[in-house]
Amino acid sequence: DGQFHSVDSSDMAFKQAAMLGMREGMPECKPILLEPVLKVSVSVPCDFTSKAQRLVSGRRGQILGFDAKPGWKGWDELVARIPQSEMHDLIIDLRSATLGVGTFEWSFDHLQELSGKVAADVIAARAAELKG
Repeated sequence: DGQFHSVDSSDMAFKQAAMLGMREGMPECKPILLEPVLKVSVSVPCDFTSKAQRLVSGRRGQILGFDAKPGWKGWDELVARIPQSEMHDLIIDLRSATLGVGTFEWSFDHLQELSGKVAADVIAARAAELKG
């Protein structure tokens, strides 16, 4: 009846009811995984632009374009979208590929549905965590 009863209205009873509701309801909702995607601006000397492009592509990045960096003679600016999960160690790889001078800036762009092998890997990792 939705009212409080001292006999069956314990914290544990509410937690159990919520857990049961989630277990039964979530599969029917057809949930999807979302991942944050960042807009990244990579600045490199012109001689290293192709290496920067390969770095971005290798991280599931989508290159939006590149052009000469305004005010920086001999430098290019590469603009791309890269999933946040792929950003780890980007600065290390970028500096290694550009003799220590490449740099980047980023900002949140949007959320994108995660699918395919990457989604399967995330689901498998989480299932393994839950098993203990």
